[in-house]
Amino acid sequence: MSDAPDRLVTTFEDYGGESLRDVWLFDQWTHQQLYTRDDVASALEALDVDGFVDNERYGYVTRDTYEALYYAEYAYTVRGFDTFEQFRTFLADEEDRVGVLASFDRRDGGYDWGALHESVLAVAEDYPVAEFVPAEDET
Repeated sequence: MSDAPDRLVTTFEDYGGESLRDVWLFDQWTHQQLYTRDDVASALEALDVDGFVDNERYGYVTRDTYEALYYAEYAYTVRGFDTFEQFRTFLADEEDRVGVLASFDRRDGGYDWGALHESVLAVAEDYPVAEFVPAEDET
């Protein structure tokens, strides 16, 4: 088994420290929970995680649309919620496309999302995208 997902989690942990809430991989068919902080895991038990991830899959269409309409390459999306912020990006090559989600507690001064994106890309450069394809999630 590849250590690619573990390296990805470590990258998010190094970036967010104790503010890291969760990390997920998803593709068009399935998703995998890589890390979830205990308090977040309790909150997720009451939610429709499959529905949530299905909504994030619209990002494939959004990414393709942005790539076709804008002169710059799509990099990432950030969503702000009342208690946390969510980062989403995609890893892609000719054969595979994998979405990456991570959320962090809100904090004064915010985050440098561009720096996080560069760190994620640095990890992705060390592996084929296929090594990030999610395994069927058991949760």
